[in-house]
Amino acid sequence: MAFGMDMGPDSVVNIKVIGVEPAGANCLQVSLDKGEVTTLPTVNTIADGTAVQTPGSKIFPYVRQNLDEIITVDDDELIVAFLDMVENHKMVVENSGLLTVAALKHLGVKDKRVVSILSGGNMDVITMSSVVQQGLIFRDRIFTVSVLLPDKPGELARVSSLLAEQHGNIIKLEHNQFISINRNAAVELRITMEAFGTEHKNQIVTALTDAGYRPKLVKVKGTYSEM
Repeated sequence: MAFGMDMGPDSVVNIKVIGVEPAGANCLQVSLDKGEVTTLPTVNTIADGTAVQTPGSKIFPYVRQNLDEIITVDDDELIVAFLDMVENHKMVVENSGLLTVAALKHLGVKDKRVVSILSGGNMDVITMSSVVQQGLIFRDRIFTVSVLLPDKPGELARVSSLLAEQHGNIIKLEHNQFISINRNAAVELRITMEAFGTEHKNQIVTALTDAGYRPKLVKVKGTYSEM
């Protein structure tokens, strides 16, 4: 993948060609650094169309001659780029085809003419759903919070009312009565909800804190972080 960037009228060479690879499958970058076609021991990326261990030996000399530089992007950046394309541009582009879009934030492109090549829309609906959900999590549009409350009638309604006042939209509730031997002291309520973004999420968490619930954000990998 590559895109051209106009370097301006005063530049001797007006077009700069930049290659982009996923960080988990950067076989071309490694090969260019070593000056020869190199095979990676393993690859790991959601951009399956570019998840190759060895660059093509026939194309490698042309790439080495004509490419100005090559950069890499993480899978997390591809996920956010996919969500941006779907939401703001109404386009479905597969992860490999999004590499150049995800790479834009790594470059100083202000006041420059940039051509970012988009290629391919080969993505099944299950993968698409997973990528969109993960993108919403990364942008704090979906988050999970854990609170402790007494196992008494009305406590769940009290929390729900508080979230409704903050315009939080509940997606899922998990009520764990086995967090403590003394259920009257504490049970865990794990709430997954929608928010408008980071500011709104922080507003909801602050409201829970002010109400005495001592909320903990549940991270994607299942770990906790104190607020």
